[in-house]
Amino acid sequence: MSDSTGVGEARPNRERGTRVEVLPTIGRRILRVARVHQLTPRYRRITFRFDDPSTGFPFRLFAPADHIKLFFPDPRTGILVVPVITERGWQVPPDAGAPLFRDYTVRGFDAGTGELTVDFVVHPHGVAGSWAARARPGDQLGQLGPRGHVLFPVRHERYLVAGDETALPVIMRALEEAPVGSRVTAVVEVDDVADEQPLRVRPGVAADIRWVHRGGSAYASPLEDAIRAVPLTDAEPAFVFVAGEATSLIPIRRYLRGELRLPQERVEVDGYWKRGIANLDHHAKADGDEE
Repeated sequence: MSDSTGVGEARPNRERGTRVEVLPTIGRRILRVARVHQLTPRYRRITFRFDDPSTGFPFRLFAPADHIKLFFPDPRTGILVVPVITERGWQVPPDAGAPLFRDYTVRGFDAGTGELTVDFVVHPHGVAGSWAARARPGDQLGQLGPRGHVLFPVRHERYLVAGDETALPVIMRALEEAPVGSRVTAVVEVDDVADEQPLRVRPGVAADIRWVHRGGSAYASPLEDAIRAVPLTDAEPAFVFVAGEATSLIPIRRYLRGELRLPQERVEVDGYWKRGIANLDHHAKADGDEE
């Protein structure tokens, strides 16, 4: 799914931790649904085409956490409000109302077809999840970004990528794009076995994929125990990426940085969402950050 022929071939990141590359402009696009694929009962892959293919799309290999803002039609009126980027930030017409948006990870971009792919967790509540549950070919969304790339390091022989369904696109891309000869441990938290799905692995990458289940619980996350079960030693330094519900990540961050004392540059723990909060700013310093 991360087929990126003709893109993403720039200089890889050979540092110990992630490298951020800021783009000179933030792209604005109108997306139209081309295909919808139901991967599991609660997980949908939606492929989009651009109304204006000439806009292109910046995509980099092994930058699996790169994300964009998607703008959704008002569920009551059907009106889609997409801001225009100016020197003063984004602007909308005064009578247009507030835009409805959410951050989403880029699952893949195919430069040959000009198609952008995004994976959605579907559920009856919330603007994005309910839209994704009803999406059909021809439906439109607005899109801004990405504003840059966060390149994972290629120098490590071992990687741990973990998270809930919202982190699954990152985990999938890490398995598909990790350096040849490396070993990747993937820990994925889902509700139950029905939400498991086959994950592709790049040839030459040794993968250990572990699924853990919440069992219908809205609050109890098995992710911390599953991560504690993965051996992480100084003798075999690993790069670690974990994402999911912000509150459940606090003890995981403390375990990795506090108990294990893994170097800060080798640990990325990112709260993608938080119960009761819409549009969580996951760039802000999170609870439990040690530094």
